[in-house]
Amino acid sequence: MRTEKDSFGELSVSDDAYYGAHTQRSLQNFQISKLKWQPELIRAIVQIKKACALANQELGLLEKRKCDAITKACDEVLAGKFADQFPLDVFQAGSGTSTNMNVNEVIANRASEILGGAKGSKLVHPNDDVNKGESTNNVIPSAIRIASALRVSSLSSSFEELKVSFEKKASEFDHIIKAARTHLQDAVPITLGQEFHAYATAMGKHIDRLKDSQKYLMQLGIGGNAVGTGLNTKPGFREAIVKHLNAQLHGNFQVSPDGIESTQFLTDVAVLSSTVKNAALDINKIANDLRLMASGPMTGFNEITLPAVEPGSSIMPGKINPSIPEAVNMACYRVMGNDATISLAAGAGNLDLNTHIPIIGYCIIESLEILANASAAFAEKCILGIQANEEKCRWNVEHSAASATALTPHLGYDKVAGLVKESLKTGKSVEQLALEQSLLNKSQLDAILAPEKLTRPNL
Repeated sequence: MRTEKDSFGELSVSDDAYYGAHTQRSLQNFQISKLKWQPELIRAIVQIKKACALANQELGLLEKRKCDAITKACDEVLAGKFADQFPLDVFQAGSGTSTNMNVNEVIANRASEILGGAKGSKLVHPNDDVNKGESTNNVIPSAIRIASALRVSSLSSSFEELKVSFEKKASEFDHIIKAARTHLQDAVPITLGQEFHAYATAMGKHIDRLKDSQKYLMQLGIGGNAVGTGLNTKPGFREAIVKHLNAQLHGNFQVSPDGIESTQFLTDVAVLSSTVKNAALDINKIANDLRLMASGPMTGFNEITLPAVEPGSSIMPGKINPSIPEAVNMACYRVMGNDATISLAAGAGNLDLNTHIPIIGYCIIESLEILANASAAFAEKCILGIQANEEKCRWNVEHSAASATALTPHLGYDKVAGLVKESLKTGKSVEQLALEQSLLNKSQLDAILAPEKLTRPNL
């Protein structure tokens, strides 16, 4: 063990640890869950520390040897070293001070070693050097924005993959006529391809919405210090930080036009979360649709067959379950729950700071990750392998009274309603009854009830 000291006094820290007294106190204070800060968030904080060191040197506020040591330490962390040195619980002080200091201490101790000192020597100071010109209050929100923006591209790619898989099936199934269902009851005919095309259209909208949600997410409050006013910083500090961040990340981040607003409000992240949640609503609905259409196979709809990915039962031999859609359902529910947490936390700040930032960061990164992975798995392991049970689809159309809707312009609503009731009572088709009652002849019925007329009446 070694002895480290902070403003609270001395504390014993393991010789193996690169973190210091502040992190050690946090480990003792916050043992609430097993949820740790995701690597994406830690990397975003480290990118900020590196950019700030370069900005401070550029402005003559940090000597070059310290800057070089800090940036080298940052590069080592970004390369994957010291991953076990960020052990803190997500549930901690609401601004994320514990984790900001955790990163400061790890970088400072490693930078001190690079300069020839020992851990705890503070040749590079965690507050005075690594955290120079910064406050947790703008470091952590900026890191959440950066990590989220980088994650959005992955989610967009997964959504695009899912959209393309729906488009392929829409083309493949375009000729397969089936009964639509409204209120889970028989409705007018539709093609299976038209249903999948609607799924693709929905995903296209979500891709556009994701792009729109990034507009304000790219504005960073870093350099604003405690309340966003920029106390203890030089003019040009914020611009220099963002310049170096963009160089490091090949990004297009901007300085927030109002650093005070960026410190108080996490609404931009809440907007992204809402966008992701709305996509989860539709993906969840599609997964449920497919489970219904594949239900059975002997006692359900059995209109499609989903690819089998595993045995479905530990007791019923040969049973196959819709495992991928069910996993997608659960991922969507988690995203919806995360959005509720983010919404509540984003609206619960007081005066000049939001004090629920860590849980907002954890939830948005988790939502972006699991929905991206779920969407990609949905496309690859389910959608692309779906097979249509064409005969079953056609049988349902031929035995559904809902097709009689096409007769309404010719016979009137009341007459057709009577035919439908009689069909359900006698088991005869509406077409047969119309012939028996000489309401229409065979050629008229064939023209009216032709599949292309039923599913594409305006072509």
